[in-house]
Amino acid sequence: MELLPSKKVTGGKMRRRKTKKARKFSWSAIKRALSSGMKKHHLHMTCASSLKQTSGTPLREFQSEKHVCQGGKSLESLMRITYTASDFIDRGNHMTPTRSPRENISAKWREIHGQNDWENLLNPIHPWLRREIVKYGEFAQATYDAFDYDSFSDFCGSCRYNRHKLFDELHLTKHGYKVTKYIYSMTNIDVPRWLERPNTGETWSKDSNWMGYVAVSGDSESQRIGRRDIAVAWRGTVAPSEWFSDIKTSLEPIGDGGVKVQCGFHGVYTCKSEATRYNKLSAAEQVMQELKRLLDFFKGIRGEEVSLTVTGHSLGGALALLTAYDAASSLPGFDHISVISFGAPRVGNIAFRDKMNEMGVKILRVVIQQDIVPKLPGIIINKILRQIHSITNRLKWVYRHVGTELKLDMSLSPYLKQEFDLAGFHNLEIYLHLTDGYAGKKLKFRWNARRDLALVNKYSDMLIEELRIPEFWFQVSNKGLVFNSHGRWVKPCRDQQDIPSPFGEAPKLDFTA
Repeated sequence: MELLPSKKVTGGKMRRRKTKKARKFSWSAIKRALSSGMKKHHLHMTCASSLKQTSGTPLREFQSEKHVCQGGKSLESLMRITYTASDFIDRGNHMTPTRSPRENISAKWREIHGQNDWENLLNPIHPWLRREIVKYGEFAQATYDAFDYDSFSDFCGSCRYNRHKLFDELHLTKHGYKVTKYIYSMTNIDVPRWLERPNTGETWSKDSNWMGYVAVSGDSESQRIGRRDIAVAWRGTVAPSEWFSDIKTSLEPIGDGGVKVQCGFHGVYTCKSEATRYNKLSAAEQVMQELKRLLDFFKGIRGEEVSLTVTGHSLGGALALLTAYDAASSLPGFDHISVISFGAPRVGNIAFRDKMNEMGVKILRVVIQQDIVPKLPGIIINKILRQIHSITNRLKWVYRHVGTELKLDMSLSPYLKQEFDLAGFHNLEIYLHLTDGYAGKKLKFRWNARRDLALVNKYSDMLIEELRIPEFWFQVSNKGLVFNSHGRWVKPCRDQQDIPSPFGEAPKLDFTA
């Protein structure tokens, strides 16, 4: 108190020193408050027995002014973070589980799958719907995680596991589905020679790629969801020749009434050749043949209620629409047909949209606001012609989206870097992360979102630095080489059962849980 009067006679230099000290004190106070708040929130998500291990240093390290600036996150956003780097250290039974509750949705499954076009279910989003969207998104993600990307592999372009092991290897048995059929598509039709798969020796196929699969809900899961569900999951673009198909913008007719779709997507879906091993039947014929077989068994023999849910990301989302169109046109036995797509481009013209609506196909398009792919094809021409809507309604060559849109926003997640990254914006794992945290329009990211955050960096570098998760961490150990008993690093032989075969017998339909 005795020092107070001296403030009136101090010079400018002293005042500046005092001001600087006061600012420093204020910043320290903010850090202490932030640390206190974070620890309280952390206590809510972590077992008490592990508190001594998880609190302390990591939090203090993350809260320096310099680190906040580098990570691109403000203090306010950091205060909203539920998880920290200490949550990603394996502590056995003390870890917070990542699974959300699995309620019985049998009474409302039709509403959840769009019977009323998801009216009153998206804003705010119904938790049952959110979990169903994530489930089908994980089915689509499996087509990337199991794909053999190794250009040195004799099986590049195939699935690394046979259909009996797929869900076991990718930890998806929790969903209660069984894979019944793999789908292959041709990749070298009508593409420049420099995009064809290089001929580096004997390979499983020079013309085809693994493109997706058909799966069916088991008895226990069918009881929970209220019907027998057949799911078709399509992979997005991976091969250069698939990118070439994606950028074709011309429309081609696929039915009566002026219905047209993008020729590149349709080519991937329908191309076949007698000279190939895996595509004597097109991808379309393979999937329709399997859907008919399953429908005849579950609907015709067992008399069950059967739904078809088609999912896919990017190109896979386009193929999902074509599959639903085919099924609705040629397989009238389904009780319900729906599509849940992620980051899907436009596929067809206005007549295609109208025909899908007329056939009662329910489509939920999940898009990220910053992702450019859902704006394709026709990103420029469609934007211009939207201004003269009265004319475009009558133009058969203008691309149009189909169904209901669920729009997500990268900026709402406190765990994502706020950087410009086109590949990151289109990443399916980021779609699933944002879906899991979505509560509704203009609502904050869910603080209690359960899906594992580390999955975001599986194929990206989009998580904030504070979480200390390595970027692009999902890869085959030692790039596929193994150390054999003779002390040599070698490429292992693939298990005989994991070698893709075009002649496999149809599986027995036993789905007892």
